[in-house]
Amino acid sequence: MSGIYDSILDTIGNTPVVRLSRINDGAASLYAKIEAFNPGGSVKDRLAAAVIEEAERSGALQPGQTVIEATSGNTGIGLAMVCARKGYPLVIVMPENASLERRKLMRFFGAKVVLTPAVERGSGMLAKAIEIAETHGWFLCRQFETPVNADIHARTTAREILTAFRDRPLDYWVTGTGTGGTLAGVARVLKRERPETRIIVCEPDNSALLSSGISQSFDERGLPTRTHTRFRPHPIQGWSPDFIPQIVGNALTDDLVDEILPVSGDSALEAARRLATEEGILSGISGGATLAGALEIARRAGQGQNVLCMLPDTGERYLSTILFDHIREEMSPAEEAISRSTPGYRFDRPPSFALSSSPAGEIRISQSAQFFVDEAIHDPEHRVVMFALTWCEFCWTVRKLFEAAGIAYRSIDIDTPEFQKNGMDGEVRKALRARIGSPTIPQVFVGGEHVGGCTDTLAAWRDGSLAARLAFVGASYTPGACANPESLLPQWVQAKA
Repeated sequence: MSGIYDSILDTIGNTPVVRLSRINDGAASLYAKIEAFNPGGSVKDRLAAAVIEEAERSGALQPGQTVIEATSGNTGIGLAMVCARKGYPLVIVMPENASLERRKLMRFFGAKVVLTPAVERGSGMLAKAIEIAETHGWFLCRQFETPVNADIHARTTAREILTAFRDRPLDYWVTGTGTGGTLAGVARVLKRERPETRIIVCEPDNSALLSSGISQSFDERGLPTRTHTRFRPHPIQGWSPDFIPQIVGNALTDDLVDEILPVSGDSALEAARRLATEEGILSGISGGATLAGALEIARRAGQGQNVLCMLPDTGERYLSTILFDHIREEMSPAEEAISRSTPGYRFDRPPSFALSSSPAGEIRISQSAQFFVDEAIHDPEHRVVMFALTWCEFCWTVRKLFEAAGIAYRSIDIDTPEFQKNGMDGEVRKALRARIGSPTIPQVFVGGEHVGGCTDTLAAWRDGSLAARLAFVGASYTPGACANPESLLPQWVQAKA
């Protein structure tokens, strides 16, 4: 892309097709359409923009009306981006076992996320979304049934594929299916304009709903009347909910699918990991699953054949899932060996800089800094005082504890520009060190009494001494809150513990 755009929504679509050379061990040429290049990171950006814009045109969505949808994640992220740009409140309903990154991304865009029990599966999240929409009069996107879902892919994704392969044959197009919009929209265009292209749909091998031949029924509200009898839990988020969506069922009925290919969870994970390490492309589990199917097709197809697969999203929203469970946070033995191969900047050596070792009595401290520290510690309006740094992870940890425990406090952030004027930040640190004997930040005081640094404060909350001190000085707090305060520490610290 190049040029200037009026809106982030104008950058949706026109995603690249990339040849996969290192990972491909088949005779056919293998290509991938990388939907992570959409601004929201997935193929669902196309649907999100289209369904909102169509609802605006039809009058189904009024200015300021709340939008709601049931999704395992990518549609929700796309909708959160679109609604943020257009100014609509958004509520997403999703199962509790969807990745943490997806929840956080949606909330970061300003959406609210309502979780449903994992045991209720996809049909449970859908029923909850319908229930909430009907109760509050909110606009429900209905991604599993709206014609807009397939139409946008017919107008955009399919046309982009035809353009990419305008000078060469496209023998196989391989995709997975969740709602079925990508499948139905692209397949109906290919069947019409490139009838030689075989449409391959992948599904989890242990949850083979499409190949079962068992149809799905729906009630008048669009809810599945039952969980499909062949559904089993699987690791491929975004694929195969516990029912066959109406769009998918219609694609099968209309003979848009030439082959249904089962893919194992293990092969999906392996393919996604290989895609990153061999091709430099970051994709999620569903992309790995589609790639695994495409690799099989490429092995099966002959020389000169072309295979295109869809990679629907980026792998960054799977960091908390099984896809990354083999990735260590701490250094591996090989990485430690590299560190030890040179003498400096190692954890088993003194730091490259040293804090002053002068006894506290030899430190020259300005009277104004001493007065400021004394006055702050004994501030009658703030029983809890923390000397902190704005961007220190350990200060963030203490702040999170205080917020979780309902503790009102004053944070004196000595790295702000005001304190840096005339070197007051350094003077305050010297005054603190003279008082408590420690140069580290944060430092917490309750009612004028020193509690300690970050880990000291966490330990005091765990053993009850901090609560007792708060009660003694009349500071309010929530008893029993944050039973495991060490869980608030940065992840890299917890990994070392």
